[in-house]
Amino acid sequence: MGDIIHSLPGAASLKHSFPAARVTWVIDPKWVPLLEGNGFVDRFVFFHRHDYRSWWRTRAELQSTHYDLAVDFQGLIKSALIAHFAKPERLAGFGSGVIRERAAGLFYSTRVHTAATHVVDQALDLAAGAGARQVVRGFPLAQGAPEGELPAGPFVLASPLAGWQSKQWPLEYWGKLAELVRKSLGMPLVLNGAPGAVPPVAGTLAHESGIAGLIDATRRAALVVGVDSGPLHLAAALGKAGAAIFGPTDPARNGPYGGDFEVFRMAGVATTHRRGTVIDASMRAITPEQVLRALETRIGCHA
Repeated sequence: MGDIIHSLPGAASLKHSFPAARVTWVIDPKWVPLLEGNGFVDRFVFFHRHDYRSWWRTRAELQSTHYDLAVDFQGLIKSALIAHFAKPERLAGFGSGVIRERAAGLFYSTRVHTAATHVVDQALDLAAGAGARQVVRGFPLAQGAPEGELPAGPFVLASPLAGWQSKQWPLEYWGKLAELVRKSLGMPLVLNGAPGAVPPVAGTLAHESGIAGLIDATRRAALVVGVDSGPLHLAAALGKAGAAIFGPTDPARNGPYGGDFEVFRMAGVATTHRRGTVIDASMRAITPEQVLRALETRIGCHA
């Protein structure tokens, strides 16, 4: 989810610069609700990376259309190979220093170098290097749709899970934060997750939904608390306010882009992109009391 959201301004910049062009996005079907009806994607080609048959179906579907340009915003061998499948006249990707897997660069005919730190700015530089002349810094996201039960009044929203356990905040901290938020702000803490995946935490309300429901809940939330995962980046893209809790990953590169978030990270923590299987000590160093203070300073402006 995060990769898609971070690529949105770059992709939108290409569409605005070439309004007559038809834009195809290769995507896992589960993420399509993020982009539906946004006005700059004309066609979706579905790809399931864990299904070997999908590689051949995707290749055949891409080669049914002529492409002038392909842009690899991910910088992975997988994404570069898929872009190569389309047989575009030009294939643009990141140069050294930014590309995530060096071998992906072997597929590019245009390598774009960028000194930008944040991945959104890197994507914008890549779009510009591919030919975009109109920069779009906004995030054209789908509207979403109500799913599940949400409080009738203001609430604080959080999605406590992350792809790597090392980026998660301890569940007992969420329980303490729920208690503090209710006492100080008079609002419940709602935990969102996929059906069957919301962890039981005393004092919180569970909200199960798909992507459309998450978008709707995020739009409706008074404040948002997040870790380095897709739901936090969604909230930032929607201009929300709240607190962001970081540990092993660097918020300068992957932090919330947009909105009004106070970012917490323990000083001196080493940056790593290894998929840790236990909660990192740096995440435990951020206390619920710190997060509450960030929420208190923002509630008057954003509720």
